[in-house]
Amino acid sequence: MNILVVRNDKLGDFITASPAIHVLKKHDANNKLIVLVAPLNRALAEACSFIDEVIVDEGEGVWELSRKIAQYKIDVSITLFSNTRVALAQFLARIPKRIAPATKIAQIFYTDKVKQRRSQVKMAEFEYNLELTKELFPDINLEYKKPLLAFEDAKKVYDVFRINNEIEKEVICFHVGFGGSSDANWTLDEYEVLIGAVLKENKYQVVMTFGPDEKDLYEEMQRRFYNTNIVFYFSLDGLIYFAKLISNFKLFVSTSTGTYHLASLVGTPTMTFFGNSLFASAARWKSIGEEKKQKHFMLPSEIKERSDLFEQIKTELLSI
Repeated sequence: MNILVVRNDKLGDFITASPAIHVLKKHDANNKLIVLVAPLNRALAEACSFIDEVIVDEGEGVWELSRKIAQYKIDVSITLFSNTRVALAQFLARIPKRIAPATKIAQIFYTDKVKQRRSQVKMAEFEYNLELTKELFPDINLEYKKPLLAFEDAKKVYDVFRINNEIEKEVICFHVGFGGSSDANWTLDEYEVLIGAVLKENKYQVVMTFGPDEKDLYEEMQRRFYNTNIVFYFSLDGLIYFAKLISNFKLFVSTSTGTYHLASLVGTPTMTFFGNSLFASAARWKSIGEEKKQKHFMLPSEIKERSDLFEQIKTELLSI
């Protein structure tokens, strides 16, 4: 059976789809798993052994997208996040069975509409994605391996990075940037205090990572930590290299953004900051890795509560 899974949005969103794709492949190895993804997720999708084919959504028109999909002779599609364009494209591609959540006007183009009410956040995003697979295979086993993605050469990649940057201790990584659905983070001044405390303890090497669109932030943090032994990594080597690199870190500290999901995907322990609302909460956006490796903190808006939580986090960082 040729199964198309559609999740053509941001990095973290695609990662929350990966367990669903994995269990569909595990359910029957003869299933051919094809994914429709955004360009930024192409390399990551191609690195997943449980994905057979990758279709990249370049933002083309509906007819062109439908022709691209039709080439793969899809038997059934599962659309984890829908809009009218991708729904109509699948209809025009004449996919016989089209499964999607029963939301928005786009649902009229699907044959099987599943009421999930994700806005109620009764489970995490990746768990809703897993639940959708039951519409196709009611007896499917939703268990998946953790970490879901591993690279044989990850240690070799890290060893080169470690030697080039004279790293002799385990690494605590800080990714201070913003992105995705994240709506809360510490200020740069607050991060400076947290990072300074870890440096003073002198137990771990601190690495700071920055995405390719965060050049100004990269330069700002270099100015703040001038003449320290922090390693500043500006990510220009691609998502797969970055995933291999962070899979070797002791801890990945960040707001709830795509890189947090990437760290959890490859098995790295995480300390993550979430907005104080149901939409942005850890209840919705906890990642797909082992829960015991995830530390979640909801950032309050009240000054006193925020200050108390800040001190708690500083203590936890120093107790690792």
